[in-house]
Amino acid sequence: MNRARVVPDTPQTRAPAYRLAYDDSDFLCREDLRPVRLQLELLKPELMLQERGITSTVVLFGGARIPEPGGIAWAAKNETQKRNLEANARYYDEARAFARLCSEHSLSTGGTEFVVVTGGGPGVMEAGNRGAVDVGAQSIGLNIVLPHEQAPNEYVTPDLCFNFHYFAIRKMHFLMRARVIAVFPGGFGTMDELFESLTLIQTGRMERVPILLFGKDFWANVINLEFLAEQGTISPDDAGLFDSVDTAEEAWGVVKAFYAI
Repeated sequence: MNRARVVPDTPQTRAPAYRLAYDDSDFLCREDLRPVRLQLELLKPELMLQERGITSTVVLFGGARIPEPGGIAWAAKNETQKRNLEANARYYDEARAFARLCSEHSLSTGGTEFVVVTGGGPGVMEAGNRGAVDVGAQSIGLNIVLPHEQAPNEYVTPDLCFNFHYFAIRKMHFLMRARVIAVFPGGFGTMDELFESLTLIQTGRMERVPILLFGKDFWANVINLEFLAEQGTISPDDAGLFDSVDTAEEAWGVVKAFYAI
């Protein structure tokens, strides 16, 4: 690369056609190159995780808007939302505690198994990465470029802080190594991630893993699986694809029983 840059400054060398293909951002961003960009976005984190020896993960999904207890409900648009977000701040603590339990087990494996992975942002994601830091463990952040982009939270292990353009590739990385999926209260993004996970397991495209829904009352109001089963749109057994829990200790008990650890 350095040698390629040491050339005479002429109209020919300044022309876009002269740039090396892999060093030409205008070329790489062409619509025709989308398959290549998708492949690169899949490969970069995959190779880096392989090099770190990370073989399995614990995925934490949940709302970016949920504040730390005592923190500001910055996303609230009215008093009702403010009150509810402040009440839901307890899930920040539960996410942090659950991440601690998972990370303690991860450390016992040399930091290769049950590594916490989040979306890398604020709220529940921050709590997950923070819980890993509490016990001196590494954790992964899979950030995404958004119109109102937020910086990665300060608790993600810097060498494991990735950024994605494509939601689809990001979701693949969430699930490729997942041994546990913990889902906390959240919005559209959380629902998308939950139902994608359930669909892959329901259809047999993904191995069965514990799916933990934190907040029994919250999820009972959000999802009515009994109604779906009555309508025949899902199997009566599909409600057994996940466990509803309220605390980190309860959730870790489910994981321990599932894997006999």
